[in-house]
Amino acid sequence: MKPWPRLKVYPKLFYLLMAFLVSSLSAVSQYNVKVRLVSVPPGHEHDSIYAAGNFNEWKPADPEARFGENEGKYFLQFDDVAAGDYEFKFTRGSWQNVEGGQKGADIGNRKLTITGDTTVEFSIISWRDDFPPTERKHTASSNVRLLDSAFAIPQLDRSRRIWIYLPKNYAAGKKRYPVLYMHDGQNLFDEYNAPFGEWGVDDCLDSIQNSDSKNKPACIVIGIENGPKRMNEYNPYSFQNFGEGEGDEYVDFIAKTLKPYIDRKYRTLSSTQNTMIAGSSMGGLISYFAMLKYPEVFGKGGIFSPAFWTADAIKPLTEEMGKLLKGKLFFYMGGKEGGSYIDDMKDITDLLGRHSPALIYAVVDPEASHNEEAWRKWFPEFFTWIMADGFNKVIKVED
Repeated sequence: MKPWPRLKVYPKLFYLLMAFLVSSLSAVSQYNVKVRLVSVPPGHEHDSIYAAGNFNEWKPADPEARFGENEGKYFLQFDDVAAGDYEFKFTRGSWQNVEGGQKGADIGNRKLTITGDTTVEFSIISWRDDFPPTERKHTASSNVRLLDSAFAIPQLDRSRRIWIYLPKNYAAGKKRYPVLYMHDGQNLFDEYNAPFGEWGVDDCLDSIQNSDSKNKPACIVIGIENGPKRMNEYNPYSFQNFGEGEGDEYVDFIAKTLKPYIDRKYRTLSSTQNTMIAGSSMGGLISYFAMLKYPEVFGKGGIFSPAFWTADAIKPLTEEMGKLLKGKLFFYMGGKEGGSYIDDMKDITDLLGRHSPALIYAVVDPEASHNEEAWRKWFPEFFTWIMADGFNKVIKVED
């Protein structure tokens, strides 16, 4: 990855760079990495083993990252690996067949820093699917409820579970509230429904409402669960093995079907500046696309770890439609997600800075990864800033 050039400060464009420094040597240094599995759980002799991580877009069955096997010993070699920090896990071809800890317990990502030719050895303790699912507890606050178990999506001829968070005093008052639409709804409020952890959106908003602060921003949150065709629904374009994109229709559903329904049934502030959209990864991509396609509907957005690498056409669309964005956009990326993904996000924010009058807050957290833990960490910052009337903090950019 090339080091970032000196930043230009465009009107209303600010960057918060949290000590994210990359040596220029990492752009040219390439190394060989050998991975050996010294022990694996029994009973999977007919299944291949793969490595999936930020080096291969977290593909659980990448043929380029499949281990070779010889008399029960597993080995994998990567050539021309750039220096840097990598995160990964071992799978048997899907995220349902991922490695685990003792008794199949969830484990964090493995981490490896490459600074030269490297040989590493690992042991796989268990496969999670060999054990009953870990018992999960409900953690959603009393302000969260299931809005509909099968809300119709006429644009895609399917249905979806929809969750709603109502502010603390909603039932007792007559106040109207902004609305935040979020994707991957099963990961927002309740640990019971979140296979990789939850964002704690309800915890954050409840905490603000229960604080002693004079400024207590509140909003309604609509959580749209993802479905089996998540990669299609969250991408407006066709991409490699994912198939035909359905993002156009999915965004039409939110703007033309779901939002009108919410505005009819609940006390909302329905104007553009009070309608927000947010998501992570593919959800970050589709949130940004929604703002470009419907700038008159969505005035504010949270674009967390956006998967811009799946949508080359998003750059020309930004050049064409970015001038219509006049609200606020919060961009986040974890430093450990990979340099190319950070560059992709920076390319988009640079384009917006040149073509749009919108307020843009872009942050790279050097210690964070591509996961719910990181998005949970940054959600309060996003929410506080997005709900402020103006740009509520001075962010300095040094040459």
